[in-house]
Amino acid sequence: MTPSWTDAVLATLRSEFSDIPDVEQITRITVRLMLAALLGGILGFQREHHGKAAGMRTHMLVSLGAALFVLVPQQGGMHLTDMSRVLQGVIAGIGFLGAGAILKLENEEQVHGLTTAAGIWMTAAIGVACGLGREATAVLSMLLALGILELLPKFARKRRHRRRPAPDQAAARDEPRLD
Repeated sequence: MTPSWTDAVLATLRSEFSDIPDVEQITRITVRLMLAALLGGILGFQREHHGKAAGMRTHMLVSLGAALFVLVPQQGGMHLTDMSRVLQGVIAGIGFLGAGAILKLENEEQVHGLTTAAGIWMTAAIGVACGLGREATAVLSMLLALGILELLPKFARKRRHRRRPAPDQAAARDEPRLD
């Protein structure tokens, strides 16, 4: 008896969805992709909270996409040494995305979006780490990036504030001397 067309369709569908053969693999894939999205989301939340254009969704998608770009070839049996071409593509693609966030204004010294572009680049690197199964490295990198984005501006503001002279001292300095 020849199989019916429905049997052929069902067999094809089973074959197409057979890239996750067991519970161990589905757990590994789920953990890596969810962690990539979570870590990207944390960095994106920080940027969104401070009113930056690339927010939580952008960072989550960049991290998740980067993780997926390295996870799929790895699951397909690609050796780590051959993964360099995939990484080059991810890095170049994220470079174009980051370049779109950079604005150069009329004054040559005024450039906006460099931190946003660097944050997107860092988020992609964190996603790559998750996709390659380097979860601890990804978490540590996210914490360091979050510290840089959140704490360094506060430190710089305090330092600028200390260096600024008091209003009466600035006025006294600007007055001509009568000697």
